[in-house]
Amino acid sequence: MSSPQSEKQTLFITSLIIFWYSSNIGVLLLNKLLLSNYGFSFPIFLTMCHMSACAVLSYVSIVFLKIVPFQRIKSRSQFFRIATLSIVFCGSVVGGNISLRYLPVSFNQAVGATTPFFTALFAYLITQKREAWVTYGCLVPVVAGVVIASGGEPSFHLYGFIMCIGATAARAFKSVLQGILLSNEGEKLNSMNLLLYMSPIAVLVLLPATLVMEPNVIDATITLAVTHRYLVLLILINSTMAYGANLLNFLVTKHTSALTLQVLGNAKGAVAVVISILLFRNPVTFIGIAGYAMTVMGVVAYGESKRRSK
Repeated sequence: MSSPQSEKQTLFITSLIIFWYSSNIGVLLLNKLLLSNYGFSFPIFLTMCHMSACAVLSYVSIVFLKIVPFQRIKSRSQFFRIATLSIVFCGSVVGGNISLRYLPVSFNQAVGATTPFFTALFAYLITQKREAWVTYGCLVPVVAGVVIASGGEPSFHLYGFIMCIGATAARAFKSVLQGILLSNEGEKLNSMNLLLYMSPIAVLVLLPATLVMEPNVIDATITLAVTHRYLVLLILINSTMAYGANLLNFLVTKHTSALTLQVLGNAKGAVAVVISILLFRNPVTFIGIAGYAMTVMGVVAYGESKRRSK
């Protein structure tokens, strides 16, 4: 018979996973709703809102609520390395948000599932890190699945697809870069402290980009807010959920394991696809579903192959 303590722990972890799923999928669906359905066509400004919320809420949760110990930047070179990561991170989030303007969430998630392929590619090109041939073999269905899904996607949009591929590659590049730039034991930061430093830098990068590329964003937002009275509230909720997704990502990893997170992440993509199809009613084809299923199976096989080779 399980003890009350272990039951509490199980309930806590289950709650964490449910909240993590809700925040991750919620951000994705709200991004789509704002950028496509509400006509709020300002992905750079939306990303800046996300980063602003992450900067403020990271500071409150670390400095005041002490969710994790505060870690200081120890050198100028460490700061520049964090700034580099922040710029790459910006590129991945902006690219992902732009793609959601043109692509359905289901196809966006199918392309996003190819992250392991780009991670393996950059790890080899930058660090010369090689995996077993079986592991590389598992990446074939990952890529083939997206090629098949692309051919069977009724709402395919070339620019949106390029942005989505770019965002996926940037996300993989950031993870490889993070492993290299923050490899010094004395300068390693946990993901919450890293977000605390990256977010304000991201805001400073995105602010001039917004002013140059989306100069009429304030006027357009005010005009849209008159038509859609909940627009500003939705942007605030969306931005808060963006921070919540990062916080819960950290907590799920802390209380389970990186492998559990990877498995849950694969399932999360499939759940997001089903919910988005039911919600937005975007047309799907058997070929598209088969392609996405092949990609997910490839990702699962890749994760298992990496685990066994360790």
